[in-house]
Amino acid sequence: MNKFIRLFLAFVIVLLIVELSYSQPERKTTKVGTTIAQFLKIPAGSRSIGMGGSAAAVEGDIYSIYWNPGALAKMKTPGEVSFNQAQWIADIDYSFVAAGLTIDDFGTLGFSVTSVSTPEEVVRTEINPDGDGRRWKYNALAMGLSFARSLTDRFSIGFTAKYIREGIWNMSSQGFAFDIGTIYTTNFNDLKIGASISNFGSKMRLEGHNISFNTFPEGEQGQGAQNVESIYKTDSYDIPLTFRIGLAMDILRMENIRVTGAIDATHPNDNAEYINTGVEFAFNELFFARAGYKSLLLDETEEGLTWGVGLNFPVMTTTGVKLDYAFADFGRLKDVQYLTVSITY
Repeated sequence: MNKFIRLFLAFVIVLLIVELSYSQPERKTTKVGTTIAQFLKIPAGSRSIGMGGSAAAVEGDIYSIYWNPGALAKMKTPGEVSFNQAQWIADIDYSFVAAGLTIDDFGTLGFSVTSVSTPEEVVRTEINPDGDGRRWKYNALAMGLSFARSLTDRFSIGFTAKYIREGIWNMSSQGFAFDIGTIYTTNFNDLKIGASISNFGSKMRLEGHNISFNTFPEGEQGQGAQNVESIYKTDSYDIPLTFRIGLAMDILRMENIRVTGAIDATHPNDNAEYINTGVEFAFNELFFARAGYKSLLLDETEEGLTWGVGLNFPVMTTTGVKLDYAFADFGRLKDVQYLTVSITY
């Protein structure tokens, strides 16, 4: 067996051990709602979303930074800058910016920023149900620095270190996390196998002004210590750790036509396992049509059908502009539409 195949299998086994150490064997509940920083689970990249989120083994996309940093080493051009925007459910504004640069004999460097925010709302209380004059909003931010390298022409590995911050009104929480991934191209019709772990990191805890209060330790005013500044103790929560393993392969390749199929198996630490699958049709690598289905086998999910289109406008030999659009159906919830603009160079 080729040593790189053995290395890939060993790497996947390590990922599985790490992931299983954070999961509960024989768990009878899905643990939905038990992790903090849920915005980290919002997918990035219209191409991947149009294919149902089956992107662990898909190459040639800057948004590998999100799905599998190992595949970042397989960017089609030396550099790329991309912006992804979506109006998420409940009027949540979501943006993802990514940039990558390949340096000869070194590897590929990547940088990403995720930004999430809600519209500002009035503070309503039992006494003032129409508002008490104050206003609040939710915002979140994640900044990541990535590195990926091809160890051979068929085997690549990548890492991302990121800072995470989440805030609501006068409260905020902070943490750090790592993503790690690998991708291997087999000899069978160039079938690609990808595996990654996302958000392996610290717990996060809300802190801030809203848990501060004054108290009378003796129980009565006028006796003992007075107006002692105190804070409520808040719990720490895990961030949404996700393990992905996927397959991707060109199921049809002609002179001007390519059809790529992909499938991912996903295991999160705060829900049950599910499968994403999708397909991409490319004409002359200039026009793209995509379709997929998300969260197969997941009970009581509102996610499902996805589709999208894309255009590639070459400007020079390596420089070009890419426009990608994706639609994701959320059932009883409002559908979400994504727009991605990329510049390659």
